Amino acid sequence: MSALTDSMNTIHSLEEMAEAKTIIHRLHPMVKLVTTFLYIILVVSFDPYNVTGLVVFLFYPVILMALAEIPYKPLLKRLLVALPFSFFAGISNIFYNQNLAFMLGNIPITYGVISFFSIMIKTVFTVMGVLILIATTPLPQISYQLLAIKVPKIIVEQIMLTYRYISVLLEQVSNMYTAYILRAPDAKGIKMKDMGIFFGQLLLKSFDRAENIYFAMKCRGYDGHYLYAKPDPIKKSDWIFMLSTCAMLILLRFFNLSQFIGSFL
Repeated sequence: MSALTDSMNTIHSLEEMAEAKTIIHRLHPMVKLVTTFLYIILVVSFDPYNVTGLVVFLFYPVILMALAEIPYKPLLKRLLVALPFSFFAGISNIFYNQNLAFMLGNIPITYGVISFFSIMIKTVFTVMGVLILIATTPLPQISYQLLAIKVPKIIVEQIMLTYRYISVLLEQVSNMYTAYILRAPDAKGIKMKDMGIFFGQLLLKSFDRAENIYFAMKCRGYDGHYLYAKPDPIKKSDWIFMLSTCAMLILLRFFNLSQFIGSFL
Protein backbone atom coordinates (compact mmCIF):
# COMPACT_ATOMS: atom_id res chain seq x y z
CA MET A 1 0.00 0.00 0.00
CA SER A 2 2.75 2.43 0.96
CA ALA A 3 4.70 1.48 -2.18
CA LEU A 4 1.74 2.46 -4.37
CA THR A 5 1.36 5.74 -2.51
CA ASP A 6 5.06 6.45 -2.93
CA SER A 7 4.81 5.75 -6.67
CA MET A 8 1.93 8.19 -7.09
CA ASN A 9 3.72 10.82 -5.01
CA THR A 10 6.87 10.41 -7.10
CA ILE A 11 4.94 10.99 -10.35
CA HIS A 12 3.40 14.16 -8.93
CA SER A 13 6.74 15.34 -7.53
CA LEU A 14 8.42 15.00 -10.95
CA GLU A 15 5.63 17.07 -12.51
CA GLU A 16 6.04 19.72 -9.83
CA MET A 17 9.82 19.83 -10.33
CA ALA A 18 9.31 20.34 -14.07
CA GLU A 19 7.47 23.61 -13.36
CA ALA A 20 10.45 25.29 -11.67
CA LYS A 21 12.21 28.34 -13.16
CA THR A 22 15.92 27.53 -12.92
CA ILE A 23 18.45 28.06 -15.70
CA ILE A 24 18.03 24.44 -16.85
CA HIS A 25 14.22 24.60 -16.77
CA ARG A 26 14.29 27.72 -18.96
CA LEU A 27 16.30 26.00 -21.70
CA HIS A 28 14.44 25.09 -24.89
CA PRO A 29 12.96 21.56 -24.72
CA MET A 30 14.64 20.55 -27.99
CA VAL A 31 18.04 21.50 -26.56
CA LYS A 32 17.52 19.30 -23.51
CA LEU A 33 16.15 16.47 -25.66
CA VAL A 34 19.13 16.53 -28.03
CA THR A 35 21.72 16.67 -25.26
CA THR A 36 20.00 13.85 -23.37
CA PHE A 37 19.90 11.64 -26.50
CA LEU A 38 23.56 12.34 -27.21
CA TYR A 39 24.50 11.64 -23.60
CA ILE A 40 22.70 8.28 -23.61
CA ILE A 41 24.18 7.25 -26.98
CA LEU A 42 27.72 8.11 -25.91
CA VAL A 43 27.38 6.34 -22.56
CA VAL A 44 26.01 3.18 -24.15
CA SER A 45 28.69 3.23 -26.87
CA PHE A 46 31.53 2.70 -24.37
CA ASP A 47 33.44 -0.56 -24.50
CA PRO A 48 32.12 -2.90 -21.76
CA TYR A 49 35.59 -3.03 -20.19
CA ASN A 50 36.30 0.72 -20.23
CA VAL A 51 35.04 1.69 -16.78
CA THR A 52 37.54 4.50 -16.14
CA GLY A 53 36.51 6.41 -19.24
CA LEU A 54 32.84 5.89 -18.40
CA VAL A 55 33.06 7.26 -14.86
CA VAL A 56 33.97 10.72 -16.19
CA PHE A 57 30.41 11.05 -17.56
CA LEU A 58 29.17 11.44 -14.00
CA PHE A 59 29.72 15.18 -14.41
CA TYR A 60 26.63 15.57 -16.62
CA PRO A 61 23.91 14.49 -14.13
CA VAL A 62 25.72 16.02 -11.15
CA ILE A 63 26.08 19.47 -12.73
CA LEU A 64 22.58 19.50 -14.23
CA MET A 65 20.95 18.46 -10.95
CA ALA A 66 22.86 21.22 -9.16
CA LEU A 67 21.90 23.88 -11.72
CA ALA A 68 18.28 22.70 -11.84
CA GLU A 69 18.09 22.49 -8.02
CA ILE A 70 16.73 18.94 -8.23
CA PRO A 71 16.72 17.04 -4.92
CA TYR A 72 18.59 13.75 -5.08
CA LYS A 73 16.21 11.61 -3.06
CA PRO A 74 13.21 11.39 -5.48
CA LEU A 75 15.44 10.64 -8.47
CA LEU A 76 17.53 8.08 -6.62
CA LYS A 77 14.35 6.27 -5.55
CA ARG A 78 13.26 6.03 -9.19
CA LEU A 79 16.77 4.91 -10.11
CA LEU A 80 16.59 1.97 -7.71
CA VAL A 81 13.69 0.53 -9.73
CA ALA A 82 15.93 -0.02 -12.77
CA LEU A 83 19.01 -1.35 -10.97
CA PRO A 84 17.73 -4.91 -10.26
CA PHE A 85 17.21 -5.54 -14.00
CA SER A 86 20.74 -4.47 -14.89
CA PHE A 87 22.10 -6.33 -11.84
CA PHE A 88 20.75 -9.68 -12.99
CA ALA A 89 21.73 -8.92 -16.59
CA GLY A 90 25.30 -8.12 -15.60
CA ILE A 91 25.92 -10.71 -12.90
CA SER A 92 25.88 -13.52 -15.47
CA ASN A 93 29.01 -11.99 -17.02
CA ILE A 94 30.91 -12.72 -13.80
CA PHE A 95 30.31 -16.44 -14.26
CA TYR A 96 30.66 -16.66 -18.06
CA ASN A 97 33.71 -14.42 -18.53
CA GLN A 98 36.36 -15.40 -15.98
CA ASN A 99 39.43 -14.33 -17.97
CA LEU A 100 41.84 -12.48 -15.70
CA ALA A 101 42.11 -8.74 -16.37
CA PHE A 102 44.46 -7.65 -13.56
CA MET A 103 45.28 -8.25 -9.91
CA LEU A 104 44.06 -5.85 -7.24
CA GLY A 105 46.49 -6.78 -4.50
CA ASN A 106 45.84 -10.49 -4.00
CA ILE A 107 42.32 -10.29 -5.49
CA PRO A 108 41.94 -11.38 -9.13
CA ILE A 109 39.70 -9.07 -11.18
CA THR A 110 38.16 -10.75 -14.22
CA TYR A 111 36.73 -9.17 -17.34
CA GLY A 112 33.33 -10.42 -16.22
CA VAL A 113 33.53 -8.31 -13.04
CA ILE A 114 34.58 -5.25 -15.05
CA SER A 115 31.70 -5.69 -17.52
CA PHE A 116 29.29 -6.13 -14.59
CA PHE A 117 30.27 -2.75 -13.12
CA SER A 118 30.18 -1.24 -16.61
CA ILE A 119 26.55 -2.34 -17.08
CA MET A 120 25.56 -1.00 -13.66
CA ILE A 121 27.24 2.36 -14.27
CA LYS A 122 25.67 2.70 -17.72
CA THR A 123 22.24 1.99 -16.22
CA VAL A 124 22.72 4.63 -13.53
CA PHE A 125 23.90 7.29 -15.99
CA THR A 126 21.26 6.68 -18.68
CA VAL A 127 18.34 6.50 -16.24
CA MET A 128 19.56 9.62 -14.45
CA GLY A 129 19.78 11.44 -17.79
CA VAL A 130 16.16 10.58 -18.62
CA LEU A 131 14.91 11.44 -15.13
CA ILE A 132 16.63 14.83 -15.25
CA LEU A 133 14.96 15.51 -18.61
CA ILE A 134 11.54 14.66 -17.17
CA ALA A 135 12.20 16.63 -13.99
CA THR A 136 13.14 19.78 -15.92
CA THR A 137 10.74 19.63 -18.87
CA PRO A 138 6.94 19.16 -18.83
CA LEU A 139 5.93 16.04 -20.75
CA PRO A 140 3.71 17.93 -23.29
CA GLN A 141 6.79 19.91 -24.37
CA ILE A 142 8.86 16.72 -24.70
CA SER A 143 6.08 15.15 -26.76
CA TYR A 144 5.94 18.16 -29.08
CA GLN A 145 9.68 17.92 -29.71
CA LEU A 146 9.43 14.18 -30.36
CA LEU A 147 6.86 14.94 -33.06
CA ALA A 148 9.20 17.63 -34.43
CA ILE A 149 11.97 15.05 -34.98
CA LYS A 150 9.47 12.77 -36.76
CA VAL A 151 8.83 10.19 -34.06
CA PRO A 152 5.58 8.41 -35.10
CA LYS A 153 2.58 10.23 -33.70
CA ILE A 154 0.92 7.05 -32.39
CA ILE A 155 4.01 6.31 -30.25
CA VAL A 156 4.15 9.85 -28.85
CA GLU A 157 0.46 9.84 -27.94
CA GLN A 158 0.78 6.43 -26.28
CA ILE A 159 3.68 7.73 -24.17
CA MET A 160 1.74 10.88 -23.30
CA LEU A 161 -1.49 9.10 -22.33
CA THR A 162 0.30 6.31 -20.46
CA TYR A 163 2.27 8.78 -18.38
CA ARG A 164 -0.79 10.95 -17.78
CA TYR A 165 -3.06 8.11 -16.62
CA ILE A 166 -0.63 5.74 -14.90
CA SER A 167 -1.65 7.43 -11.64
CA VAL A 168 -5.28 6.45 -12.35
CA LEU A 169 -4.23 2.80 -12.63
CA LEU A 170 -2.21 3.01 -9.41
CA GLU A 171 -5.18 4.56 -7.64
CA GLN A 172 -7.38 1.69 -8.82
CA VAL A 173 -4.84 -0.87 -7.59
CA SER A 174 -4.68 0.91 -4.24
CA ASN A 175 -8.49 0.84 -3.87
CA MET A 176 -8.68 -2.86 -4.76
CA TYR A 177 -5.84 -3.70 -2.40
CA THR A 178 -7.54 -1.81 0.44
CA ALA A 179 -10.80 -3.66 -0.22
CA TYR A 180 -8.93 -6.99 -0.21
CA ILE A 181 -7.18 -6.26 3.10
CA LEU A 182 -10.50 -5.23 4.71
CA ARG A 183 -11.94 -8.62 3.73
CA ALA A 184 -8.84 -10.48 4.93
CA PRO A 185 -7.47 -8.50 7.90
CA ASP A 186 -5.01 -11.24 8.87
CA ALA A 187 -3.37 -11.36 5.42
CA LYS A 188 0.00 -9.66 5.03
CA GLY A 189 -0.55 -9.31 1.30
CA ILE A 190 -2.47 -10.78 -1.61
CA LYS A 191 -2.44 -14.57 -1.39
CA MET A 192 -1.15 -16.49 -4.37
CA LYS A 193 -4.49 -18.24 -4.88
CA ASP A 194 -6.20 -14.84 -5.19
CA MET A 195 -3.68 -13.30 -7.60
CA GLY A 196 -5.52 -14.47 -10.73
CA ILE A 197 -8.83 -13.04 -9.56
CA PHE A 198 -7.21 -9.80 -8.41
CA PHE A 199 -5.44 -9.11 -11.71
CA GLY A 200 -8.45 -10.28 -13.73
CA GLN A 201 -10.66 -7.80 -11.91
CA LEU A 202 -8.01 -5.11 -12.35
CA LEU A 203 -7.95 -5.76 -16.11
CA LEU A 204 -11.75 -5.53 -16.39
CA LYS A 205 -11.87 -2.38 -14.28
CA SER A 206 -9.07 -0.87 -16.39
CA PHE A 207 -11.04 -1.48 -19.59
CA ASP A 208 -14.13 0.10 -18.04
CA ARG A 209 -12.18 3.09 -16.69
CA ALA A 210 -10.37 3.58 -20.00
CA GLU A 211 -13.69 3.64 -21.85
CA ASN A 212 -15.09 6.25 -19.45
CA ILE A 213 -11.98 8.41 -19.86
CA TYR A 214 -12.23 8.12 -23.65
CA PHE A 215 -15.88 9.22 -23.62
CA ALA A 216 -14.97 12.14 -21.36
CA MET A 217 -12.21 13.16 -23.78
CA LYS A 218 -14.62 12.92 -26.73
CA CYS A 219 -17.10 15.16 -24.91
CA ARG A 220 -14.31 17.72 -24.56
CA GLY A 221 -13.57 17.71 -28.28
CA TYR A 222 -10.90 15.00 -28.61
CA ASP A 223 -10.77 13.84 -32.24
CA GLY A 224 -7.75 11.54 -32.11
CA HIS A 225 -5.22 14.37 -32.22
CA TYR A 226 -3.63 15.36 -28.95
CA LEU A 227 -2.92 19.09 -28.73
CA TYR A 228 0.54 20.16 -27.57
CA ALA A 229 1.64 23.64 -26.57
CA LYS A 230 4.22 25.00 -29.01
CA PRO A 231 7.30 26.32 -27.15
CA ASP A 232 9.13 29.56 -27.91
CA PRO A 233 11.83 29.59 -30.63
CA ILE A 234 15.34 28.49 -29.72
CA LYS A 235 17.34 31.43 -28.41
CA LYS A 236 21.03 32.20 -28.76
CA SER A 237 21.74 31.09 -25.18
CA ASP A 238 20.08 27.75 -25.94
CA TRP A 239 22.36 27.21 -28.94
CA ILE A 240 25.41 28.06 -26.84
CA PHE A 241 24.42 25.58 -24.14
CA MET A 242 23.66 22.80 -26.62
CA LEU A 243 26.83 23.22 -28.69
CA SER A 244 29.12 23.55 -25.66
CA THR A 245 27.55 20.58 -23.87
CA CYS A 246 27.59 18.36 -26.96
CA ALA A 247 31.22 19.32 -27.66
CA MET A 248 32.20 18.49 -24.09
CA LEU A 249 30.40 15.13 -24.20
CA ILE A 250 32.04 14.16 -27.50
CA LEU A 251 35.44 15.25 -26.18
CA LEU A 252 35.05 13.11 -23.07
CA ARG A 253 33.93 10.14 -25.17
CA PHE A 254 36.88 10.11 -27.56
CA PHE A 255 39.54 11.57 -25.26
CA ASN A 256 40.47 9.54 -22.18
CA LEU A 257 40.50 12.32 -19.61
CA SER A 258 41.10 9.97 -16.67
CA GLN A 259 44.24 8.62 -18.31
CA PHE A 260 45.40 12.16 -19.09
CA ILE A 261 44.94 13.25 -15.47
CA GLY A 262 46.63 10.08 -14.25
CA SER A 263 49.74 10.84 -16.29
CA PHE A 264 50.31 13.96 -14.17
CA LEU A 265 49.81 12.21 -10.82
